[in-house]
Amino acid sequence: MKIGRWGARIKNKYIKIFKNTFCYYSNAFVGMRACVVFHVRLPGGALTANSNSPALSPSMAAAGAADEKKRARPRRGRPAKKAQEGNGETAVAAAVASSVPDIEDFSPEAALKARASLLQWYDAKQRKLPWRTAASQAGGAGEDRAYAVWVSEVMLQQTQVATVVGYYNRWMERWPTVRHLASASQEEVNEMWAGLGYYRRARFLLEGAKSIVEAGEFPRSAAALRQVVPVVDGNVIRVISRLKAISANPKESATVKNIWRLAGQLVDPSRPGDFNQALMELGATLCNANQCQALSLSRKFDSIQVTTYPTKVTRAKKRHDFAAVCVLEVVEELDPKELKANSYPKVLVLVKRPEEGLLAGLWEFPSVLVEGEEQTDQATRRQAIDLYLKESFDLNLRANCHVIVREDVGKYVHIFSHIRLHMYVELLIISLKGGLDALQNKAEGSLTWKIVDDDSIEVMGLTSGVRKVYNMMKSFKHKKLSTLTKSALTKNIKRRR
Repeated sequence: MKIGRWGARIKNKYIKIFKNTFCYYSNAFVGMRACVVFHVRLPGGALTANSNSPALSPSMAAAGAADEKKRARPRRGRPAKKAQEGNGETAVAAAVASSVPDIEDFSPEAALKARASLLQWYDAKQRKLPWRTAASQAGGAGEDRAYAVWVSEVMLQQTQVATVVGYYNRWMERWPTVRHLASASQEEVNEMWAGLGYYRRARFLLEGAKSIVEAGEFPRSAAALRQVVPVVDGNVIRVISRLKAISANPKESATVKNIWRLAGQLVDPSRPGDFNQALMELGATLCNANQCQALSLSRKFDSIQVTTYPTKVTRAKKRHDFAAVCVLEVVEELDPKELKANSYPKVLVLVKRPEEGLLAGLWEFPSVLVEGEEQTDQATRRQAIDLYLKESFDLNLRANCHVIVREDVGKYVHIFSHIRLHMYVELLIISLKGGLDALQNKAEGSLTWKIVDDDSIEVMGLTSGVRKVYNMMKSFKHKKLSTLTKSALTKNIKRRR
């Protein structure tokens, strides 16, 4: 199959899936990074190598120092905002930035020095990571190499390497090729991904794999893949900001093109993949958010340190949502002794979330969002859950089923990138007139749900939030149910008979 046909069949659908965030590193698919773009304005002085760091050659930082003489270009865009008092190093850096012209481009000489220094360091010091090993073992521009790198780069979006390694190894063991992945179901993929976060990535990986298999293959031609393009993620932003002493807000959209321009001037045309990985590696290790062993200021400002850059900006406040969560157990026959020992036969009810939106298509316990914290008292929460069970399963706790245990388990706050979800968890154990068959007949047709036993839920790929709720419930039952008096349990159980 020719590359042109591959592009015609895959390009629009494949690239759209990832919202045009692929950056091809090299003809051998050494790496692909879905670009997390930060935005930076370009005032400030240059940085030089830190003499205390033997790991990186001084010529790396010389890329910035060599350009200090080229600052005649007038400032573009809006002037820097006046620094607010009390902001410490950030305010000083902003004040310094407002008094100097924009940073010029990297000169060809400076770029050559940076490439040679960084690649030399990377070849000697790069971390041994499973996707790098897999890519090198696959060799060439083959499909297996492309797939190994693709999976790792999608997993690494906004997720630390230490977290990804275990998930990557398990993923590749189960789906070693793109064709194995294409044959998987969305539910299987979600379960494997559970706990890694940003679950849309898992759906995009599966959709991309199916598209590739439908087209026939990954592109194989070196000409089709050889694109000397930069990569800009948080690590690259950090290194370039420090290299050029860029102190403006790194999230201002008006300056994103400048950061990409500078990164593009540095990328090595003969080893673009290795260079892009090396620049990210530097930002993740020697020059991370808290310290920088590779660079130091060439100009002496008493109140400014290398770690002043990039400018730290105040994050938007997370939205607070509040939910009533019901761990619903359905039992057939129950003896008080079995309840106290938690050894009785039972099933748990799980509900599938909508296919769009937060945690799309994943399983959770029945839950209802309430209007605000003022609506989280027990009576209001239980009223909301009762209504949900009635509308979704036609369960009337006073008519067609009997409540054996209903207790508040506790509160858990699950943090998403933009939301703090306050979950108020309760345990509800019921028996049904007609048993589980009655539940099957009562459930609303449009609702996707299932029942699972303890053994099944222990090995399910639940999200970290749902797993936390389940573990809270188990701990509660172990501590609290054993303390309930025999007479109270017997009274509840006899009432249902």
